[in-house]
Amino acid sequence: MPIQFPRIFAAVLTGTLLVTAGVAQAQQKPPAHKPAAPAPAPAPAPAQQPAPAQQQQPQGPIKADLVPVQPEWTKVCGADQQSKKEICYTTRDFGAQADQPLLALAVYDPKGDDSKIIRLLLPPGLLLKPGFRFAVGAGALDAGEFEICFPNGCFAQAKVKAALVDQMKKADKMTIVVKNQVNNEVTFLLPLTGFGKSYDGPAVDPKVLEEQQKKLQEELQKKADDERKKLESQQKPAGK
Repeated sequence: MPIQFPRIFAAVLTGTLLVTAGVAQAQQKPPAHKPAAPAPAPAPAPAQQPAPAQQQQPQGPIKADLVPVQPEWTKVCGADQQSKKEICYTTRDFGAQADQPLLALAVYDPKGDDSKIIRLLLPPGLLLKPGFRFAVGAGALDAGEFEICFPNGCFAQAKVKAALVDQMKKADKMTIVVKNQVNNEVTFLLPLTGFGKSYDGPAVDPKVLEEQQKKLQEELQKKADDERKKLESQQKPAGK
């Protein structure tokens, strides 16, 4: 069976052969001697145009005080499929406004294990290699790593000791530090009010959790629909 090249390769090959043939013909036929033509007068140099102004990227660190999206922290418990041990996590969403979730924080508590896991769902568009840093209250910054990204956000986590979770129960805020696309530091301040009560309290009933999530989704959808209708009304020509 003869080998068939893609058409794009055939076009490139044909062009190469034409160029090679042209060069060979030029080498075989020396150019005829002609009197040298007078050199044309140089054209006046065009006026130099000012370079267009470039948009300035925001410089320096960025700090954002976030607010909770849900009224309370949510604690969920279940059995880990691998270890078969009970594991609970206490979570809450945060945003610049209560109806605009930006990131989520969850603290995982494997029963009988001194190591806990802090997991974040962060917005896309951040530098992954530096990871993230976090601090509880006025404590020192610790480091964490990004795990995996999806179109709507990236998961990041860090393993911590139970002592740090105890600090979270008493602290009023948690600091999350990341870097954006232009390598500027972005600092998120998350309120921890009520975390200790939910972490040490009973887990939410799965049915109640489902209703809470459904209600929140409906509220966010209604907000999005209202914003869309508002934009559509603003874009309509006057008098129509």
